[in-house]
Amino acid sequence: MSAIAGAISASQDISFSSEMEKKEEQKKKNNNMNDEEAEENGNNRDNDDKDEKEEEDHTKLKSDKELDLGPQFSLKEQLEKDKDDESLRKWKEQLLGTVDFSAVGESKDPKVQILSLSIQCPGRPDIVFPSQIASNAKASLFTLKEGTRYRLKICFTVSNNIVSGLAYTNTVWKTGIRVDNSKVMLGTFSPQKEAYTYELEEDTMPSGMFVRGWYSARTKVVDDDGKCYFDLSYCFQIQKKWP
Repeated sequence: MSAIAGAISASQDISFSSEMEKKEEQKKKNNNMNDEEAEENGNNRDNDDKDEKEEEDHTKLKSDKELDLGPQFSLKEQLEKDKDDESLRKWKEQLLGTVDFSAVGESKDPKVQILSLSIQCPGRPDIVFPSQIASNAKASLFTLKEGTRYRLKICFTVSNNIVSGLAYTNTVWKTGIRVDNSKVMLGTFSPQKEAYTYELEEDTMPSGMFVRGWYSARTKVVDDDGKCYFDLSYCFQIQKKWP
């Protein structure tokens, strides 16, 4: 009888110990969850603070960009200012040494005139772009042979003021899908009577059955202020042979 009682007592002790272990384990889990939640809340607060700081920095940068930089002057006005100060005058002449003063006008804005834009292919006549074509024109402006080497040549003049960040952009589509979008920085140019000539690096037309066909394109020449000096939309073809 005492053996049975001892067994029951031992069984109760084991059950009680198991129950205590379960409660202790659950308590540890709850503590871990609370710690993780606190850490997550802390991270969220850190992220919120970071976002607020970035927003403040962005707002400050935006306001800095919107600062009034004062009145702008034409290049001629800049040259006329302090003309009695010989040292300052010489410094300006040294700084603007490439400027043709006879091409400097009264306007604050530079004037860029695109004289010609052409495609050069070895052994072929230059393909010269027109200054404009009808907006609804569907005819092919030119045809290029697949796999041929070519380069683009731009001739232009600059007057009135220095033009900075002049760039050539070209976007090409086939069956409504854009297949190329390129931009080439030409540079910064000062006013002069003589025309500038800029040749882009030589490139090679793609080749293959899937390349042949009709394309539409838009070619532009713009400066870093977004002012456009040439804008032409047109169609062309890539074929297996020259026409």
